[in-house]
Amino acid sequence: MSEARDELRRQARELRARIPEVWAAYAGMHKAVFADGVLDTKTKELIALAVSVARQCDGCIDAHALSAARRGASEQEVAEALGVTVALMGGPGTVFGPRAFDAYLDAAAKEKERTSHKTSQ
Repeated sequence: MSEARDELRRQARELRARIPEVWAAYAGMHKAVFADGVLDTKTKELIALAVSVARQCDGCIDAHALSAARRGASEQEVAEALGVTVALMGGPGTVFGPRAFDAYLDAAAKEKERTSHKTSQ
């Protein structure tokens, strides 16, 4: 799904240049929402990934799968969060849940590679 993320970034840059105040406000809200609180950031990313599946948003799935991997979510934690979407969504959950799990596995592998590369330098 990284191709989707790359394309979305390109498109977002163009729109962000035209509405910088809106983009900045969204970024500020996002930062506040995903800050550690009673719920830690990893838990919030698992919730966001499940909501992304429910909304059937491939770009959101890709972004929150990557963030969940970066926050240390395990395969089992992601799988169980996605299980909730299958239970609540039925058929669409069985389509977008696996997409999200695949995006997480890809992101986790890349994150592991990135962090192991940093520590070997």
